[in-house]
Amino acid sequence: MIKKISNQFLSSYLFVFLLTTMVTTLAVVLLSFASGLIEGRLVKERYPARAIIKEDYTQIDASAVVKNGGGVQVVNKDYQVVYSEGLDTIGKSQLSAEEFTAFLMESSDQPYHYDIVYQPQGEYWLIVTFPTSIRLSFSVVHNPAAVPDDMAMASKVIAAISLIYLTILALLASGYSRFMAAQITEPLHQLSEGTRLLRAGDYSARVDLKLKNEFANLQETFNDMAARIEQEMTLRKKSENDRRRLILDISHDLKNPLASIQGYTELCMKKKDLSEQERREYLQAIYQNSHRANLLLADLFELSQMDSPQFLLKPVEIEVCEYLRQICGALIPPLEQAGFQYEFDIPEKNIPVRLDPPRFSRIFQNLTDNAVRYNRPGTVISVSLREEKADVVICFADDGCGIPNHLVEDIFKPFVRVDDARNSKTGGSGLGLAIAKKIARAHQGDLTLDIKYNNGSAFMIRIPKI
Repeated sequence: MIKKISNQFLSSYLFVFLLTTMVTTLAVVLLSFASGLIEGRLVKERYPARAIIKEDYTQIDASAVVKNGGGVQVVNKDYQVVYSEGLDTIGKSQLSAEEFTAFLMESSDQPYHYDIVYQPQGEYWLIVTFPTSIRLSFSVVHNPAAVPDDMAMASKVIAAISLIYLTILALLASGYSRFMAAQITEPLHQLSEGTRLLRAGDYSARVDLKLKNEFANLQETFNDMAARIEQEMTLRKKSENDRRRLILDISHDLKNPLASIQGYTELCMKKKDLSEQERREYLQAIYQNSHRANLLLADLFELSQMDSPQFLLKPVEIEVCEYLRQICGALIPPLEQAGFQYEFDIPEKNIPVRLDPPRFSRIFQNLTDNAVRYNRPGTVISVSLREEKADVVICFADDGCGIPNHLVEDIFKPFVRVDDARNSKTGGSGLGLAIAKKIARAHQGDLTLDIKYNNGSAFMIRIPKI
């Protein structure tokens, strides 16, 4: 592609070279024509020396020449200026032979036009002078009677000069075409290389063209696209890792209870002399493990439901303070049974919100289950409510063991537990906080962990006010 663009530029500039050659030739012709056209219309052509010369210079009428800004001088055979009217560029009354010769030879280089005629009868030179307005001295003259050697030499010189001119013009056109092509092909090469790196899997590839033209916009677009692809691939990789971890966690959490169920069932089937006490213990173990597996599957089903487009809340307008008081009342029995203490700080206000009461109460149920499961009896559970601009913030806190620092970022992910050993005695599916957070977000709010809370743990439930 780059080679083709370079060739296109070269072809374009070669075409420009040909046009330039044609225009130069036309300019030569036009200059020659213009020179003749101007020469024929200037005032000096209307009053030439031959038109006013007389045998006796005293009879010369110079009034028309002087009237039009010119001058008339007469120089005799002794190089004396014997007559002068109007414009005088000689400035002397007596010239030497060398001075007069120099005047005749250098007159074409002066900003004046001199028309000089010799009168043989009167033995004098008549000089008619006009100021030069503009001089176009270019003309092409050919005389067939010229000496052949001179003609040949002149032709060679003209041909050589023309060849040199055309060569320089061609080199400039070629060099400039390559320079201009490089201004496009080099950025394209860098963009192509960046695209190749992206295709090869290097999503950190960026392009720095150091330009401020349209390629700069293309560079920004490319870099933005690369950054988005890198971000998406990072998220995709993270999602894939989370998916693998989720599958492993599900397998692990289902394997243990199912293996226990299978083992105790086999014992019941194979051991013929089971006592009533043993039979009850085995059945109790089967029941507990099946309950554990069923709880895990129910939570997984609920979590997958929330990720489904068909998942819909049934929100109603409700007064959140009164609703929260009812929730706290329902939390008291399980907290007292677990030996926990509690503190509630709910203002006497009328703050309307829209929420799905059964779904939203699941947040408090899950938070309470976690607090009871991972903390010792005597732990204090506190629930408070405050307003923040357009939101209502509910704080569910405890003064228990808290959340380890290494779990703060991942605590709301599925199967993340404070108990790293995944101890079955603590119970739970490891999905409670993930479900609670999804429910909060479904209400256009959020569930977060207050990392500034030093004594135990504090979860902040935020929902918008009406």
